[in-house]
This record gives sequence, structure tokens and C-alpha cells, in this order.
Amino acid sequence: MSKKRGSQTYVIDSDICIKNTYTIVGPEEAQGSFKDYYDYLLEDDLWECKSYEKAEIKLHKEVIDGVLKKEYLTHNNIDCIFGGDLLNQIISSSFSAREFEVPFLGLYGACSTFGESLAVASMIMDGDNMQRTVCATSSHFGTAERQYRFPLELGTQPTPTSQWTITGAGAVLLEKNSGNFPKIKSVTIGKVVDYGIIDAANMGAAMAPAAYDTISTHLKDMNRTPDYYDLIITGDLGKYGLDLLKHFAEVDGLVTDNIFDDCGARVYTSKQNCGQGGSGAGCSAIVYSAYLHKELLAGKLHKILLVPTGALLSRLSTMQGESIPSIAHAIDIEI
Repeated sequence: MSKKRGSQTYVIDSDICIKNTYTIVGPEEAQGSFKDYYDYLLEDDLWECKSYEKAEIKLHKEVIDGVLKKEYLTHNNIDCIFGGDLLNQIISSSFSAREFEVPFLGLYGACSTFGESLAVASMIMDGDNMQRTVCATSSHFGTAERQYRFPLELGTQPTPTSQWTITGAGAVLLEKNSGNFPKIKSVTIGKVVDYGIIDAANMGAAMAPAAYDTISTHLKDMNRTPDYYDLIITGDLGKYGLDLLKHFAEVDGLVTDNIFDDCGARVYTSKQNCGQGGSGAGCSAIVYSAYLHKELLAGKLHKILLVPTGALLSRLSTMQGESIPSIAHAIDIEI
């Protein structure tokens, strides 16, 4: 029987469990909404490294180490590492993977990479090809500013629609048939959607259409309404992008009250000066790994649709006046 449902959704028949998680975050995130949930808090975002790039590589490696140590495992016990980051040639994830001597699948979907990792890993595991894997993604404010915008030393002022790139990394351990843990039940692979937004400081507006396209497709493919889930939470639309997402849903007659939310909009407190909220490949990774996973285990949530979002731009494409194509992947997680 085909595992495909509708146009873009795939049912995961096996019990692919999210058995454990690990998170490391920077100083700004350590003061945010989920400060009591993270595993390790940095006091210095350089973390005794010579550059922000080296610090992000260390972040990525240490979250993989961290989730393995929680389960008393070593790299010899896992079949593959899946993951990515925002840097050119995904150096944070690939440079960290060289330390483990484990098969590695480097992925890039910008800030949607955590969702892409979960989707690819769970589908491969569902095909009886792997038993135990790790998915990890990271981002860093300093590296993202240097690559996508301007050197920090310029002190460039953010616009009202801009977001703050997360300094942090999250890793999850996936294992087949591990008991009563949150399970990946289905995945919806997103399409690239482009509404012609050209402002790189307004990624929420660029990504919201892609998020809604994936969410509405998932609901149609699975013949569900939003209230099937306790929570439908996107990756990093930010406050403005979340408002746009809700608007799209309401135009279609979908109920959004108390069901739709966004990791980026939630990760910082209102007292922090972080614009529209968090962004980055580490955003949905740290919010799921630190907060949502624990809420599922505690029985406060039972069914969530995690929808990491990504703006597929580069500094080069922005300077050439290109619009911002975006993507989102939906991961149905239930316990």
C-alpha cells in the first residue's frame, strides 16, 4: 500500500520515536521565554573560540554529543547524522560531522532545515534502512549577520520587520520502536513558493505564503481540520509573519484561535529588543527540543504539527534584486 497521501504527504507507518533531545543556546536566548528548558546556556557567544564560525561548529558538535550522552550512547551506536545550518557549504554541520566518523547527510533548506532533517530521516527509517539516527541544526547571530547582512562592527540599525538570528543548536535522537515517546506520524514535503517579496529584512512576509501552502496541503492530504492538532507551530515567521499566516487561514475559513503559533514569535520575551522575534536554522530546533518535546512528554500536548520555514535567499541574490523564494515542511508529531 502506498504511503503517499494526496499530493505531498507521506504517512510514517513505523514507530519512529523522538527519544531524546539536547539544546545549547546563546546569552540572548538564555534570557528568553524558554530559559528554564534549555540544556546548556552560554555566557559568551564566542564560547572561547577565535571566531563566530568556529563557535557555531562547536555548538553543532556539542548538541550531537549531548543527546548521545543523555542516552549513554556513542557515535558507534547511530546509523547516520542528518542536519544543516545557514553558512555557505553548511560548514557548521559538515565540519562537526567529521568528528564522529558516522555517515552524514548534509541538508539545506535555510531555516526549514530542521523539518527537512526530520522528514528525510523518518522516511529512510520507515523503509527499514536505519534504526537510530540524530537530526541536528544550528545557527548563530554573529555568523548570519556576517554572511547575509553586514559586519557587526558597522552597527547597522535593524528595520521594524527584521528578526534576530538565533544563537543556538538543537539535536534529536530518532529511534525505531522505543516505546511511549513522541512519534513522527506523517510528513508533508513543501513546495518552493515566491510571492515576489524582495525585502531581505522582511522574511516573515516572504515565508508566510510557503507556510500556509504546506499547512493547507497537509490538512487536505490527511483530510483534517486545524483542530485535529493541539498546536500548529511554524518555524520562524516572527510576529508579523504569524499574523499573515493567520490571515491566509482565516480567508480560507480555517479556525486559527489558540492553534496557530510560531517558534520565532515565542522564543524571546516582550522585554527583549529582538524585533519580530527569532529566526535561523536553530530556531525551530531549540524550541522543539527544549520546550515542545517536554510538553508532549508531560501530556500537556498530544498532537502537534511542526512546520519549520525557510527563506531561500543569499546575499548575492538579494544584491541582484531577486525576490525571496521560500519553503516549509510539516512534521506531524503525536504521543
